[in-house]
Amino acid sequence: MKTRTLAGLAVAALVLAGCGGRPALKPLKDQKLPAVPVGAATAPTGGELMAPSIQARPERNVELLTQSRQRSDDPFDLPPEKQPQ
Repeated sequence: MKTRTLAGLAVAALVLAGCGGRPALKPLKDQKLPAVPVGAATAPTGGELMAPSIQARPERNVELLTQSRQRSDDPFDLPPEKQPQ
């Protein structure tokens, strides 16, 4: 029983040790940072590279219909033609 308790405590200690702080992002050895984008004054930092862009996470409009109106007839909404057999 004591071995199970000790094993459980050891596993809990490993789990808690694994969820500690994260080190800052750095390039690997012999790797360079990405090039400076055109029009930017400085190269982006690691945090800026990891943050999603506005295109990746656009803002959502909660109210989808603000002005409801009747649809007009669509001249191209035609029934399918019968093919001669």
